[in-house]
Amino acid sequence: MLPRLLGTLALVAVAATAATAGHAAVWGYIDADGRAHVATEQLDARYQLFFRGKTEAELAADAAARTAPQPDPALEGTPIFRRVQAHPAVQAFAPLIARHAKAQGVDVALVKAVVAVESAFEAHAVSPRGAIGLMQVIPATARRYGIVDDAKGSVEQKLLDPALNIGIGTRYLKDLLVRFSGDVALALAAYNAGEGSVERHGSTVPPYPETQEFVRLALQFHEFYKPPPPPPAPTRITIPRRPTAAR
Repeated sequence: MLPRLLGTLALVAVAATAATAGHAAVWGYIDADGRAHVATEQLDARYQLFFRGKTEAELAADAAARTAPQPDPALEGTPIFRRVQAHPAVQAFAPLIARHAKAQGVDVALVKAVVAVESAFEAHAVSPRGAIGLMQVIPATARRYGIVDDAKGSVEQKLLDPALNIGIGTRYLKDLLVRFSGDVALALAAYNAGEGSVERHGSTVPPYPETQEFVRLALQFHEFYKPPPPPPAPTRITIPRRPTAAR
């Protein structure tokens, strides 16, 4: 029993070394005396695949792909992407966006995408139509969620606060997702043009160039901001025990 155990441990050690060294595969078998025989390729029929991994170049490429998402070429060429890509506010507001998104059960990447397209992460942005702040919330929407003029300031002044702005914007986005049964495109269209406009057009994205462009860009940013997929789980392969020769 001990020789076979030592042989198995030897195969495990070789597989670990191969993984570190970047070998693509380890083949091996344990003979009747418990000795381990290993190779980086199948030398004969006795050798069974024990470990299969990726080369160092493949692993490095995978790691780079996971940590550096590649934007859609159509998005990468837009002025807003070039403006947002290097904006320090993207990282500065990330915890705030994540906190409010998780509190409302909304995809963090979706909220981040709305901020990118609505304001390019400019906290004091004010549109000609009176939309304010990071998520370009209009005062009428803020009042629907209980924000009022008081001694602390007007609704317009309060919406310049990033935390309040993202809080109201995310609640509104969540309500739109519920209203349109989780259809992200329709929720985005309603965020831009109003829910009544979407419904008047038969629950489709209204044929307004501004709204259609907003939805297109927001969906592209949504894909770009999604977290990278986790690395694949390691594969474990057990070599079948060879029958012991009769003595």
